Amino acid sequence: MTKTKVAVLTGASRGLGRALADGLAGEGWNLVIDARTRSDLDEAATALGRRTTVTAIAGDVVDDDHRADLAEAADRLGGADLVVHNASALGGSPLPALADFPLPDLLETFEVNVLAPIALTQLLLPQLRVSADGAVLAISSDAAVEAYVGWGGYGASKAALDHASAVLAREEPDLRVWSVDPGDMRTRLYQDASPGEDMTHLPLPETVVPHLLGLLRHRPPSGRYLAAKLATPATTATTA
Repeated sequence: MTKTKVAVLTGASRGLGRALADGLAGEGWNLVIDARTRSDLDEAATALGRRTTVTAIAGDVVDDDHRADLAEAADRLGGADLVVHNASALGGSPLPALADFPLPDLLETFEVNVLAPIALTQLLLPQLRVSADGAVLAISSDAAVEAYVGWGGYGASKAALDHASAVLAREEPDLRVWSVDPGDMRTRLYQDASPGEDMTHLPLPETVVPHLLGLLRHRPPSGRYLAAKLATPATTATTA
């Protein structure tokens, strides 16, 4: 029998995480999802559970026990084929300048955006290595490569995540390891970065999902990609 694919997806209660979880459910994936707010996560899990098998675990990705729970849940479903590092922390709202960045908030930003993804990947690697399609997907940002006022903490953490992903790709050549910049989206995180600004002109995260599903379908080489330049499931894959 063909094993149903299993994805571990962090930050899945809203925004891009929720939209991608819905897209994966539509593709027949079983899901292990998390978020810090239990009520939002339960709502997402109820909706997703009508379409696929979902294990929802509320908690913080910086917590060792929580990450262990995610890995154990994936193992019970047959083992992870994909981990998506989507949970992110901004470091403040509005975004603080580096000169004024509270160091505890900066530490949390790096813990959520860099250390937790590495730690969760470590736990899931034994499962990913035995998968026929093992993959790691890190959600990045253009702030990782461009210098924007106020985005120093978040951008530096995403740059570190990109680099860690690139190294992991060299160390685990049998896996696919991708960093993807989804572009600006109409999400709560982006609104929190610029409170009070009109975001209605930005695309919804659902518009990015077909490109991420295309990434999983076409499986280009490990590397960093812009979502808008990725093929969708219905288009022909190209190597960026």
